Amino acid sequence: MLLYVVRRLLYAVPIALGVTLVVFSLVHIAPGDPISALLPNEATEEMLQQARKEFGLDRPLPVQYAIWLGHAAVGNLGVSIGSGRPVADEVAAAVVNTVILAVSAGLLSCLLGFVLGMVAGLRRDGLIDHLVNLFTISGVSLPHYWLAILLVIVFSVNLSWLPPLGVGPDTSDGWRPDWAHLRHLILPTLATAAIPMAVIARTMRAGVVDVLDQDFIGTLRAKGLPPRRILWHVVRNALPTTLAVMGLQLGNMLGGSVLVETVFAWPGTGFLLASAIFQRDLPLLQGTMLVLAMFFVFLNLIVDLVQSATDPRIRRS
Repeated sequence: MLLYVVRRLLYAVPIALGVTLVVFSLVHIAPGDPISALLPNEATEEMLQQARKEFGLDRPLPVQYAIWLGHAAVGNLGVSIGSGRPVADEVAAAVVNTVILAVSAGLLSCLLGFVLGMVAGLRRDGLIDHLVNLFTISGVSLPHYWLAILLVIVFSVNLSWLPPLGVGPDTSDGWRPDWAHLRHLILPTLATAAIPMAVIARTMRAGVVDVLDQDFIGTLRAKGLPPRRILWHVVRNALPTTLAVMGLQLGNMLGGSVLVETVFAWPGTGFLLASAIFQRDLPLLQGTMLVLAMFFVFLNLIVDLVQSATDPRIRRS
């Protein structure tokens, strides 16, 4: 097991370096000049050149990448062109809010998705299975931003049950575990969890059905094994694939749903990323994308280790 963990850690290093190269390249390939967007229209060419020099944008791209990578390795993501604040500070504040939303939506989607998928698989072709399939197909098909708008219209505008915007009352930018702030978390959690919950449920259902069709399940039943023991073997064999899907879905949620966070004005990484794109703020855009990409790399590593712990065949392969 230790050798497998070390090997996976070594694999993660070149993947992380590749991610940094992709993030840097994508930001610079995008059209537009962030310095021109920052300075007034009457700015002279000399002023533009001076601003580019201050932000290091006058150097060749390989040099810019090497400098940026060296600074990022020690936690220095640069200074935001729009606000003048360190990018690390802005991203850190946004990450906290996104993690709160992602953990809330992740717990809801993983728990309900796992239970619904398992029940549907065990009751294959029955009424419960058809109802779960209808629910999951609807969840996968509905755009999450449309669902977010619908939730605001129903529960905030028409019923006035829940607040529509923000992370807390009185334009608070920090979340706290009290009822006033929990009310602001409910609608974003539902909108964020809808698609992952449907994907996890469908994956779990397919895994359970596939395992139930295996010959060893018939052998266990023929030997008189209690149903709860058979269920344990079914879950254990269906779990690795579901865990991989859970990891990807958690990565998507930690990455921050730009549209959902924009609809609810939730000050997370998705909202920050949208602001950076509209302002053409290269340092903020690069820093936010890098942090989100590292979340994916880290979560994939954790999922690989959890999968290997639940299924020894992965370690042997």
